[in-house]
Amino acid sequence: MVKEAAGMANVFILDNGAYTIKAGFSNQNEPRIMPNAIMKAKSERRRPFIADQIEDCRDASGLFYILPFQKGYLVNWDIQKTVWDYVFGKDVFNVNHSNTTMIVTEPYLNFTSTQEALSEIFFEEYEVDALLRINAGDLSVHKYHRDRPRELCCLLVESGFSFTHIVPYIQGKKQKDAILRVDVGGKVLTNHLKELISYRQLNVMDETYVINQVKEDVCFVSLDYNTDMRTARDGKQANHILRDYVLPDFTTIKRGYVRPLEESTGKSTSGEQLIRLNNERFAIPELLFHPSDVGIQEMGITEAIVHSINKCPEETRPHLYRNILLTGGNCNFPMFKDRVFKDVQSMAPDEFDVNVTLAKNPSTYCWRGGAAISRSAHFPEMLVTKKEWEEDGFNICQERFSV
Repeated sequence: MVKEAAGMANVFILDNGAYTIKAGFSNQNEPRIMPNAIMKAKSERRRPFIADQIEDCRDASGLFYILPFQKGYLVNWDIQKTVWDYVFGKDVFNVNHSNTTMIVTEPYLNFTSTQEALSEIFFEEYEVDALLRINAGDLSVHKYHRDRPRELCCLLVESGFSFTHIVPYIQGKKQKDAILRVDVGGKVLTNHLKELISYRQLNVMDETYVINQVKEDVCFVSLDYNTDMRTARDGKQANHILRDYVLPDFTTIKRGYVRPLEESTGKSTSGEQLIRLNNERFAIPELLFHPSDVGIQEMGITEAIVHSINKCPEETRPHLYRNILLTGGNCNFPMFKDRVFKDVQSMAPDEFDVNVTLAKNPSTYCWRGGAAISRSAHFPEMLVTKKEWEEDGFNICQERFSV
């Protein structure tokens, strides 16, 4: 057992998201979550903050992000390499690459050139012992099937920073021709919230960092949009949606917070700066279900779920409706799961049971799937070793990794 645990300790899982990196050795209980970006603050112009160094920043107003990902794909290699060097370095994980097996996630249908560059960086520059490049969703679905071994299919809804992907898996294999992508993710939501607040109350167009926190703290998914809209129009007494949000001033208030309903009077008690959030609280996440609200002419998540299932073989459809799995940061919105269930049930054929599972801690579920896959018996067969890379180069990666 000791030998096995020692062997396990050097599998490193890097869930390389467009907004956050979830990283850690497979024998840890939980990964560390840090921004996948280099940030510059107005208060400290000389110093760039890499990943979670942002916690050391005294004043995060007007924070400027330099992101390695654009529109969901890795394009800025210098920035990405700087972030990885920090994550692997002695300040964070102190990874010894020569005896480490690396699991790295990448987007669905990633460009071949990016796949090649990824493989090359890990084998040639970091000189890892072995590599597994895999879609984040494959890891999530592996974990789902491990917890429910009797289920044959799974429909994964992965709603992240850039996109929302709908991916049917039949007996553990993804159906590539039925993968759908909705071009709405956390980035669109945060940007739209910035625009609404700037237009209605206070110019916050430079405050991505703060408004992202506002979104996470106050937004929820509406189960009945029109009723909630009417409530938001009501006078003070009947309106249970209206909230005051206290913005951080980075001297006494380090992070903003929501005032409870009874204290949301719209008046500041000791000079703090407030924004009032009313219908914005549910109109923002609504974009996931109706992207056309901001001129993105695409179907929403629930419509895409039904459309994707209809592209699969008929005999698999009841299984897919019964195993809808929600992962990714946007699934943290309150009532997200209830809304998906309600909408899909109303659109699905009557004879099918609909069952929606919200992953436990949706942001890190995929990382935990990576930890689970590293313990499975067929894990060594999935890897490409350094020796194989030296003999066959990128060809062996294309054969073995299904992206």
